[in-house]
Amino acid sequence: MNDTVMERSAVDALEAAALDAKKREKIAHENNKLHKRLCRLVGQAIGDFNMIEDGDKVMVCLSGGKDSYALLDILLTLRERAPIHFDIVAVNLDQKQPNFPPEVLPAYLDKLGVPYHIENQDTYSIVKRLIPEGKTTCSLCSRLRRGILYRVADELGCNKIALGHHRDDILETFFLNMFFGGKLKGMPAKLVSDDGKHMVIRPLAYVKEADTERYAEVKGFPIIPCDLCGSQENLQRKQIKAMLRDWEKKHPGRVENVFSSLSTVVPSHLMDRDLFGFADLKTDGVPNPLGDIAFDEEPCSTPASNTIPLTQL
Repeated sequence: MNDTVMERSAVDALEAAALDAKKREKIAHENNKLHKRLCRLVGQAIGDFNMIEDGDKVMVCLSGGKDSYALLDILLTLRERAPIHFDIVAVNLDQKQPNFPPEVLPAYLDKLGVPYHIENQDTYSIVKRLIPEGKTTCSLCSRLRRGILYRVADELGCNKIALGHHRDDILETFFLNMFFGGKLKGMPAKLVSDDGKHMVIRPLAYVKEADTERYAEVKGFPIIPCDLCGSQENLQRKQIKAMLRDWEKKHPGRVENVFSSLSTVVPSHLMDRDLFGFADLKTDGVPNPLGDIAFDEEPCSTPASNTIPLTQL
């Protein structure tokens, strides 16, 4: 009887080990797919917008958050495979936020063997002094940080500044400008800096935030929380983020279509008189497939039950 019990226990142990091995193999496969997808999407964005060229020196702004870690990691991978040469230097702006662990990023970057620079500037005290309690600090903080990073880029000889904004950040900015600013304006994947001296690039432009979240878990990045802006509640951006997540859950594909629309603009069918010459528009007798015939086609086949009243947006 004891021998039979022992044999069954051994069989159960072997089966459990086999299941565990299969589970680990599946997880490793999914993690590898995630890494490949991130490399593909970042590479595609770099190619589509000509973000990085031969001889560039790219300053990767590393905040200690999941997105900037992912950006640096993927750019290092792509640099090894790229047919061109470009340099990377990681830069962190230590804003002297309470409880900020100054040793975390240097230790991580030393381990990677990546050139880096830590810039120490007490912008936290400035923001806290100038912004009333409970008010949004993001705008002033961003302006101060931007000016410092431009100066550091000059000092380091970097001609490209890479930021870790992803697809969701771009969409949130688009809706923030629309709902609260009355503008069709987003966050471009590439633009000239405010001072006109640097090219700002966002290689994660095609990457979903959910992917950077999972990638951070897979890689075990030493995440540093932001006690200055991350602790604020009821920000308009958080409202937009919640709206987009609700759309993604209830109406799969809607968010992707909105993002796609940012790169498929038809100026003649908007109302910006500076963007399109409506005042000088003339008939020429030539059929135009982009004219009012375009309205005869349904842009999508979304059932009526999937529509959302404007009051709920």
